[in-house]
Amino acid sequence: MNFFSGRAKLAATATLMLISTSTLATTIIPNQPTVAAKSFILVDHTTGQVLAESNAHDLLAPASLTKLMTSFIIGRELKNGNISQTDMVTISENAWAKNFPDSSKMFIEVGKEISVADLNRGIVIQSGNDACVAMAEYIAGTEDGFASIMNNVAAEIGMTNSYFENSHGLDSTQHKTTAYDMSILARAIIHETPEEYALYKEKSFTFNKIKQYNRNTLLWDKSMNVDGMKTGHTSQAGYSLVSSATKDDMRLIAVVMGAKSARSRASESKKILNYGFRFFETVNPYKAGHEFASQKVWYGKTDEVKLGITTDTPLTIRRGQSKNLKASFELSKELEAPISKGQTVGTVFIQLDGKDIAKYPLVTLNEVEQGSWFKRTTDYVKQSISNLF
Repeated sequence: MNFFSGRAKLAATATLMLISTSTLATTIIPNQPTVAAKSFILVDHTTGQVLAESNAHDLLAPASLTKLMTSFIIGRELKNGNISQTDMVTISENAWAKNFPDSSKMFIEVGKEISVADLNRGIVIQSGNDACVAMAEYIAGTEDGFASIMNNVAAEIGMTNSYFENSHGLDSTQHKTTAYDMSILARAIIHETPEEYALYKEKSFTFNKIKQYNRNTLLWDKSMNVDGMKTGHTSQAGYSLVSSATKDDMRLIAVVMGAKSARSRASESKKILNYGFRFFETVNPYKAGHEFASQKVWYGKTDEVKLGITTDTPLTIRRGQSKNLKASFELSKELEAPISKGQTVGTVFIQLDGKDIAKYPLVTLNEVEQGSWFKRTTDYVKQSISNLF
């Protein structure tokens, strides 16, 4: 059989070594926990793998989870230099705190000038509906214009089942999202706007001599390392929470929507986060630049080229299973000089229990120049004979 038509196993020296010193037996993963909420999802932030979910694609009212999108847009605008923390925003009548008598607010007043930094904290920590309107108008001119930006950003990052009508999340006819879409947004905030995400772990914020506490009570839970994100509640939506926590090298994102109380949304979120950390782990068996093997090259100044990958290989697997990971590769064709560095020449497959769980481009880690006329002629003869067999 032609060597290049099938998968070529890596040499023993290139086989994936254990990345965990654990000698425990295979972890048996129980069924996912039952969660007292309309919808929930648990996602590995690094890999995006869903570890548990129920009704995660059901359309639901997001309430103040909406502010995650408002915050993400603010974070992007700050990162891109379109606005700055010290910009002063004049508060309009639309953003006046008196317009939100029975909902969360920052207590801002018409005509006052307030910094972007303060309004941003008023949104993230105090969940101020008034602050949302002020920043929406500052960025887009009108709240309707800001809602259009929200929907464009949602489409851009893959929130295919979300539609926003306002910047704060008070109940509206078409204003809907899903737990799955919220997990996408949470990952985007953490990954793309880390400075914005850092605000979510702050436990309180004082403005105009009024101190308000972050409603995410898991920030005070010493049994786990929760550092975000956002609560939400209206009579239509129920009680919701997007939370994120880390343990060792793993970050998980939990979304619980439609719980029956503030206590329940916190306890149910903690339940699924603990489930994820107990039974799964995030590993990175090969780092960018890792060399897998050297491979024969025809017609080159040298006879071999180094093969490897140019990206990390993060995986979410059952805890304790890293010792069972293996790797193989297959070439897309025979390698002939000239070859440039970074040229894709095949695929690397990572397997667990004999099944492919991930694949990455196999690339050349060095260049190989074309050999002399004599070398090319000699290789032509050798290659022709080799192909006969």
